[in-house]
Amino acid sequence: MSWSSPKSTDSNQPIDKPSLLAQVVINTRPVERAAPLTQHLQAAGMSVIDMPMLTLQPRQTTDDDMRLMRQWLEGEYQALVIVSPTAAASGLAAWQLLERERQAKGATDKDTTDKEIDGIGGIEENFEILAAPSHLIAVGEATAAVLNEVKLPSASYQVLQPTIANNEGMLAMPEIESLQAGDKLLVWRGLGGRRLLVDTLQARGVHIDSIAWYERTMPIDAMAQYQQWLVQLLVQQSLPQTLSVEQPKPIVIISSGTAFEHWESVVKAVAEQGLKSTSNKDITDNVALELADFAYVVLGERLANMLAAQQLSYWRVEDLAPATILAAIHPTYL
Repeated sequence: MSWSSPKSTDSNQPIDKPSLLAQVVINTRPVERAAPLTQHLQAAGMSVIDMPMLTLQPRQTTDDDMRLMRQWLEGEYQALVIVSPTAAASGLAAWQLLERERQAKGATDKDTTDKEIDGIGGIEENFEILAAPSHLIAVGEATAAVLNEVKLPSASYQVLQPTIANNEGMLAMPEIESLQAGDKLLVWRGLGGRRLLVDTLQARGVHIDSIAWYERTMPIDAMAQYQQWLVQLLVQQSLPQTLSVEQPKPIVIISSGTAFEHWESVVKAVAEQGLKSTSNKDITDNVALELADFAYVVLGERLANMLAAQQLSYWRVEDLAPATILAAIHPTYL
């Protein structure tokens, strides 16, 4: 049986029978983005474990990055796509810095001595007059919120969003759909990702530049955290009061291909080496879960295809709103 809605479009996950145990959900989102989803699922009665498979590390801004920013501010791009709240915050900081420089230079060119000092004082009060030279497209509500929250009344830009916050949704936007050969698009992002958007537009002859403001790496304690949780799970499942209860598969929230690759490497490594524990030795020795022992909630077509290729159980969702994810997995414990 499959489940679908306008925001959850694909599933190969059968609905489990009712269980007396709370549904276990593993939230692999980065620490900076995990809390709203965790709180929403806990409020629905689920047992949620925060187990980040990504950590966001800032990258040093390069001269090439600032060159692209200046080209964007000079009107060389038809649109700017911002793919995450982290990219939005980093890009805005660079934008504001360049605007300060531009206005300071204008004041210096116009005034001298005492007048110059007065002019710079005015800049300190009004430098954040941000005028966007192209369409601004934010992927998701959280990204749009970063752009809108810092916007001053004097700023001149409108944040656009796709109806569905994914690559397919962006490609359907008139501002993206109308791009032709010779047009230019700038992307603020983290290192990697968004290949469907890039590949599709490049095939049309659209020139795409991107600035990677951060990179996504595996947290150093990811494997230890998973091992600790697994030992606790196996101990709980061995208790007399749970032995006769049908226990649904733990559900893992996966939001990117990189997060799944990290999750896959952790699960396989622990399964291969076996669990080492000084307590409950009879329970934990040589017992570990495989990838197929979990069900998954995945974002978008690319991730769904990755899991389908391994014959894993999943629900596909089209955005990461807590309500969307809860609606996808809710039937498993009704």
